[in-house]
Amino acid sequence: MALSDSVTTCLSPPVHYVICKLGFEKTDTYDINNILSEKGEVCWQAVTEHVCYLKSDQSVDYIESIRSLGPVCESVNLHFKSLTKEQFIIQYALWFRWTNCSELFLELFDVLQCTQTTEVALGLMKLTSCLERALGDVYLLIGKDCPFLLRDLLASEQLAVVFGQAVMNVLRVFIGSPYGLNLRNVLWHGFTSPQEIPAKYCAMLLFLTAGLGQLLQTYLLQTKCILVHRPYVNFVSLEELDLNHEMLSIAEELVKLSSFVLKTMLPFWMAALTAFKQSRYADCVILLLPQLEVGLRLLFTTTNKCPNRLLTAEPSTLYTTFDEMLAKHLDNEEVNQLPAVLEEPTMASEFLWDFLNHQEGPRIRDRLSHGEIDLEAFPREVANQIVAFAITLLCRFSDEDMFAFKEHMVIKPLMNCASCYRSRFHPISRLKKQVLECMKSIHLWPELPTVPEEHVETTKGLEGNAEGSTLILMISEIISQLQQYMPQNCYSSDDPINSVLTERLLIALCDTYICTLYSPRPVLEIVVVLRKISTQCHQVSEQVIASTELRYRQWMNKTLRSRQRHNYLRMLNSIKFLSPVLRLILVLMTLELVSIHLVCKKNPFDYQQYLKFLKSVLQYTENLVTYTSSEKNKWDETMELTNKALIKIREICDRKVMLMQLAT
Repeated sequence: MALSDSVTTCLSPPVHYVICKLGFEKTDTYDINNILSEKGEVCWQAVTEHVCYLKSDQSVDYIESIRSLGPVCESVNLHFKSLTKEQFIIQYALWFRWTNCSELFLELFDVLQCTQTTEVALGLMKLTSCLERALGDVYLLIGKDCPFLLRDLLASEQLAVVFGQAVMNVLRVFIGSPYGLNLRNVLWHGFTSPQEIPAKYCAMLLFLTAGLGQLLQTYLLQTKCILVHRPYVNFVSLEELDLNHEMLSIAEELVKLSSFVLKTMLPFWMAALTAFKQSRYADCVILLLPQLEVGLRLLFTTTNKCPNRLLTAEPSTLYTTFDEMLAKHLDNEEVNQLPAVLEEPTMASEFLWDFLNHQEGPRIRDRLSHGEIDLEAFPREVANQIVAFAITLLCRFSDEDMFAFKEHMVIKPLMNCASCYRSRFHPISRLKKQVLECMKSIHLWPELPTVPEEHVETTKGLEGNAEGSTLILMISEIISQLQQYMPQNCYSSDDPINSVLTERLLIALCDTYICTLYSPRPVLEIVVVLRKISTQCHQVSEQVIASTELRYRQWMNKTLRSRQRHNYLRMLNSIKFLSPVLRLILVLMTLELVSIHLVCKKNPFDYQQYLKFLKSVLQYTENLVTYTSSEKNKWDETMELTNKALIKIREICDRKVMLMQLAT
């Protein structure tokens, strides 16, 4: 029998007891009127009385508090079930406005009326993320930098000032503390099956959210403060994948058969696919991400021979989460075997790093679970990518007799596409994108409007032509040294500058696969410098374009003074050598990027010397930005700077210490 069939819970016995049994031990009925006034206000004092404290240090006694609050939660749940939707809206809608997600909290009323356990779990996940975001907005009424972790936010002095410490302790019993119910974390990390989350805890958090709204209104009236909601985060644009109805139907069959899916979690998978078909893309991804984590945790614990890590850790131990599963080494320094077990280790790991971890990527789980995304406007493209990735894992970890599924005419292209996946959000990938965007900008220069050539050549005082020719000659010499490291079909020896320093060459170089997984620190340090150089080059290009267009208009309108005309003509003269210099730097950077991992072979001294050289190039480009700005317009100084920079580059190439030279 597959392990996915034999696992009946992902909760360790103590955690299972706390969530599923502890709050049910007291069976006495609790009167809702004790905590709800006739005016519909939460009587916080009556609620906080149920929080118990340890005699030793007066910290919260979470076990006794959960036991004591159990009947209160049941009473609140029954209270909500006794109301009609209209009564609920009249009594509570006002008190949810502070969350900036009123509709979501009102919809939870409908969830509590139904018996679908997956909907309760989904509702709790959405509630906790939106509540965290709203509490963060309240924190910023007093504090400056909002804590990233919910537990730190709930333990902050700032929220205690607004709501009171006793109120915050009530919240910490339910969310934010590993010693309490910890509902947010066990749900978002995929440890609970649908039937393991009591609906009464969802009802209680809904009730407490309304109560927080009442307390906040009092605070705002007293302090005359205004609550400002932070804007939602927008996702970077992603490619659209076409997931049709047939693919989703096959996915529903795969879910039932794949060993990647724990049978206790099957309802979550089916609910996720249903949500996608209903265009509820945020719901789909919220349901699916924890299940991907569960499936990968199952593989992780099996391949690394640590089955105990499948269960939730105790409060004193970290959970086995995506972060650990994607790491190169385990906490005991042994090599993590999970990437090797994945049929396409680079694909799966790079995809997960892209969508979950890389700072410039979507960071979907972080942003969803911390309430940073507008759930109503969640993009279909993101859901497409996650569902498609899930389907490939379902196929990959299926039995041999499911070969027909993998070869299905609908699924096979998806599997092929997945096997070719390359990181889009690793710093190396972002550098490639930056380089190509910069080259596109420089390629606009020949199309810029300009005065007739004879004006540039015959104006007195423009002695830069000879210097410019010297620079062009030096560029040609450097190119001749670099050509042996370039693809042969990308240049012609007749006109090295215009045939080599091209967009075509950069596209070919950027298309070279470079491993991004587990990049060593020296690699990342070099990439940081290269990205800064690229950014400065792009800035120079944009400044040249803006200045050229502006000065041309002023020239044609005859609004330039004599000195400005002279400076404009100097600029036009300088552009002739600036374009090939910038293109040379981009090609040089990209050739180095292709061999970036060889930097690890340099000894410490050589590495520091190499880094020093790159920083000198960065300094040159930073100075270029200053001198080519509309405020400075120092074109003669630009030529002097460039001459020094090219001499330095030529010297380094002669010494054969570039990474591309180490590769041969």
